[in-house]
Formats: sequence, C-alpha cells, structure tokens
Amino acid sequence: MTNPAIRRSMARGRVALDLTVFLSVLAAALMHAGWNAFVRVGLDRFSSILLLSMTQSTLALLLLPFVAAPAPAAWPWVIASSVLHTGYKLFLIRAYQHGDLTQIYPLARGSAPPIVALGGVLLFGEPLKPTGWLAVGLIASGVALMALRGGAAGRLPTRALAYALATAGFVASYTLADGQGARIALSATAFAMWMFVGDGLCMLTYAVVTRGPKAPLAVLSEWRTGLPAGALSLGSYWIALWAFTRAPVALVAALRETSVLFAMLMGVLLLKEKAGPWRWAAGLCIGAGVVAMRI
Repeated sequence: MTNPAIRRSMARGRVALDLTVFLSVLAAALMHAGWNAFVRVGLDRFSSILLLSMTQSTLALLLLPFVAAPAPAAWPWVIASSVLHTGYKLFLIRAYQHGDLTQIYPLARGSAPPIVALGGVLLFGEPLKPTGWLAVGLIASGVALMALRGGAAGRLPTRALAYALATAGFVASYTLADGQGARIALSATAFAMWMFVGDGLCMLTYAVVTRGPKAPLAVLSEWRTGLPAGALSLGSYWIALWAFTRAPVALVAALRETSVLFAMLMGVLLLKEKAGPWRWAAGLCIGAGVVAMRI
C-alpha cells in the first residue's frame, strides 16, 4: 500500500511525480506503443486482442509462483479490474468496427485522463496542483487532437463515437480500480499478475462462448508475434500499477497516454509515415503536458 506519509501528501496535492516514477512511466508508454506495433499481424481485431490477452495471461501464470498473493481485501478489486479490462477490449473492438483506428484509439484514450483526474479527487482525495491539472488537460487534448485532425472527427459515425467514448469510460474505470487495488494489495506485482490472469480468463471465456472452442487455437499460429507483444504489454502496465502506489493516479494515467505520441514518432521515423500539421500540433501539445508535469 502507498506509504501513509505519501498518501497524506497526495491528499494535500503536494506530490507530483518524482524523477524515477516519471521516467518509468515514460518507458511504460514507449513499451505500450511498441506492443501496438507488434500486433499488426494477419488477424482480425478480435483475434489480435485475444492473442495478446492469452499471451499476457500465460506469462503472468508462469510468474505467479514467484509472487506473493495480494492482501485479502484486494481480491474484489482484482476481479473488478479483470472484468473492466475485458470490457475495455470488447468495446474498443466494436468501436473499430465502425470507425478508423487512427481516430478511435486517440479519442478513446484521450477522453479518459480528465475522468480519472476527477475520480482521483472524488474517490481518493488526490487533488492536483494547478500545473497538474494543466498537464492532464494538455496531454488529453493532444491525444484527442490526433483524432480530430482538421474536423475529421465530425465525420466519425455516431456509433463509432459512442463506442469510443464508452471505451474511454472503461479506461477510466479500470484505471481507478487498479490504482485502489494495487494500493490495497500491498504489492503492485501481485495485483498485476493476478489481474492479468483474470483478464485472460475473461477474454478466453468470451471467445469460446461467442466463437466456439476452436477460437483460441486459431490464434496460436501467431505466437511469435504474440509473445513479444504480450511481454511488452504486461511490463508496460505493471510499471503503471507500481507507479499508482507512489503518485497520484491522475498524473500516472495521463503520462501513460504519451504512448500515442511515441506511436506517431515510430510511424514517422521508422515506417516513414507522413505526419501532417494536425499531428505535429497534437504532438507539441502532449509534449507541453509532459513538461508541465515536471514543473
């Protein structure tokens, strides 16, 4: 659980992100962008997400013998978080069925940090300093701006917009649940491993019920892609859970969304994709938010 002194300071709005947590969460954001690049395989969206979940769950199962069990009070949060993570993935898949990836993903992720910030105040008693609110606002605006790009969001189908915003609700909900659960568990690692196992079981059950018992077997041929993607995803979110125990959940959640900026830079520098003025403006907005977080 968070050190009591740190929690008292967070409640007074005095603690931001120390340098270790700050750099760790940036590394997690880079890892998050990395696994998104790995899952661009010859599978449909659902199968790609199922592959990722199965890989994460398998890796977590292998690590469980080396991890202490969470505190008993944390188990309801483990279960709730597993269900919420699964809900996030399923709603994201539905959003992709009605809209473009480059619009849906930034919109779903960018809408979540302000909700988490409000939840942090109301549920955890973690008010942010003015610069903290500025940082959350800039990062969220920059992420969302990548979806807007010149008014393109106005042409987004109504169902796509609805699913994207619902997905943002799931992101905010599991972030708050994870922040509370990791603190109560007395071990971010224990909470993370059991949550990934639960999430994998939920996704596996849903796949079998909706697509038949052969659905998990159909994605196993892509395990060479799933393994690095799952490892990066597990590591990325484990860092976030660890950071939740050491800093206000709103700042950690917002900083993690810089993964969208890293993904854009990977596309431009490595894949030679074009980035128009809207994407660069969004990138500058996210960068300004990162700077504000260190003020």
